[in-house]
Amino acid sequence: QVQLVESGGGLVQPGGSLKLSCAASGVIFSNYRMGWYRQAPGNQRELVASISSAANTVYVDSVKGRFTISRDNAKNTVYLQMSSLSLEDTAVYYCKASYWGTDFWGQGTQVTVSS
Repeated sequence: QVQLVESGGGLVQPGGSLKLSCAASGVIFSNYRMGWYRQAPGNQRELVASISSAANTVYVDSVKGRFTISRDNAKNTVYLQMSSLSLEDTAVYYCKASYWGTDFWGQGTQVTVSS
């Protein structure tokens, strides 16, 4: 059974930092492209960043230079280091694992940026 469990969300002030983690089980983690998505109230879910099995990364323009995605295949975990957070980063953040058109999603973790 595939399971993705996100953690690390919370309340942070503007300009602050958070590090999200997503632990995977039930998959050969190293084969999967891993992605972080987010969905704010009233908005569609959007890709934030992704990292391939070869550790190639992609970022949405709005987070370039502020967020860093990384993976630890030995721990079956993908991370999202977020810095210089702004109010617009408030959303539920989801982890996704993708392999040959098959996707698995985590349950999401709330990130709230507020003063």
